[in-house]
Amino acid sequence: MNKTIASVGCLALLLFAVLLLGMGGCTSYNGLVTKREDVNAAWSKVSDVYQRRLDLIPNLVSTVQGQANFEKTTLTEIATARASLNQIKLAPGQTPDEATMQQFQHSQGQLGSALGRLIAISENYPALKANEGFMKLSDELAGTENRIAVARDRFNDAAHDYNIAVEKFPAALYAAAMGFQQKPYFKPDEAASQAPKVDFGTKPAAK
Repeated sequence: MNKTIASVGCLALLLFAVLLLGMGGCTSYNGLVTKREDVNAAWSKVSDVYQRRLDLIPNLVSTVQGQANFEKTTLTEIATARASLNQIKLAPGQTPDEATMQQFQHSQGQLGSALGRLIAISENYPALKANEGFMKLSDELAGTENRIAVARDRFNDAAHDYNIAVEKFPAALYAAAMGFQQKPYFKPDEAASQAPKVDFGTKPAAK
């Protein structure tokens, strides 16, 4: 009789432990889903501000091309960087994997570096500096670069929170099997760090 009671007690404790673990697992799973969507939302913001920069380029290049004898090498670099970005396949609303992120960042870094050189070179052309349209585009580009920096930082923060959650118990037991993979980070941009330091003038605050 006592053995039977003891067995029932052990079974009850085991079931209670399984129940607690299951409840904890559900909570952990839901938390991972939320954090993963936070990362994807942050990535969408990054994509938006980079697209804003791309949208400014045609008008900026068109204005510069109207200036006689403007250095063609920089314009070619911009065109090449834009073309390389078009070769990168990104799934809408989803954070890219590590390899795609590196390719994306490299191409964006090259484009940003070429744009920095374009603005720096324009200092040698008084007609461009006096062109109201060019100056407006330069200011918009400066504001966009600020927004890019803010969006990248926020993405890295969201990815950091998610990656830590994936590694914590009990999520670490099932995260990989259920598709919760580590998210890549934006790393320091070597191409941008080598670009000329350009004073764009007054920079609008990032929103």
